[in-house]
Amino acid sequence: MSERKHIIVTGGSRGLGAAMIAGLLADGHRVSTCSRKKSAAIESLLASHADSFFWQEAQVGEGEQVDAFVKAAGEWAGDDGIYGLVNNAGVAQTGILASFPNVESERMIQINLIGAIQMARAVSPFLMKRGEGRIINISSIIGQRGYNGMSAYSASKAGMDGLTRALARELGPRQITVNSVAPGYVATEMSSTLTPPQMKQIVNRTPLGRLASEQDVFELVRFLLSDKASCITGQVILVDGGISC
Repeated sequence: MSERKHIIVTGGSRGLGAAMIAGLLADGHRVSTCSRKKSAAIESLLASHADSFFWQEAQVGEGEQVDAFVKAAGEWAGDDGIYGLVNNAGVAQTGILASFPNVESERMIQINLIGAIQMARAVSPFLMKRGEGRIINISSIIGQRGYNGMSAYSASKAGMDGLTRALARELGPRQITVNSVAPGYVATEMSSTLTPPQMKQIVNRTPLGRLASEQDVFELVRFLLSDKASCITGQVILVDGGISC
């Protein structure tokens, strides 16, 4: 991106989302996010980037709250409007499907998939009016490959990739690109729940011999948001060190 743009990043209260927001702000862009409550990361960003960072309380997956947040973010940005959306908000819960609580499956679908659809729907009119824009869905290699104990999560992420392909066709004529970034295991607090033997097994199976970092994922997001990626759309791009080869 050669000039300042306004990007909405969901799931920005911690982890990968907070890292991407910090990176975009460091690049000179304006960023908006929402979450159920302020986290330490949100408080810090509000204090250090008062003029370029916007936060509003909202739950991704709750349509009215999503619409209100996107409207408020667009008004806050003023002439900058909205250029891009990074659908990063998500939850993960593992368990064998035969004994997995329905409420947990529904929660993952609601936040991971329906939330992404709601955000894309709310942001699309801004991008269409602008005549350009970017939507990036943060999915997962688990949406591409089968993993034991992650059926519902896999379904939610595979749905995001389906959304990417269909929406790319809908919005392409308006010069709006839509892509998925599908990380493998990323060195974040989510992967910290793995036991040392599990971590060692994953690293050993990865051709590059390491987990992806938040920066690895952000660099791809940064590229897809840029003018250099203006002819890339409808793609699912993996960032997994080669583990899915």
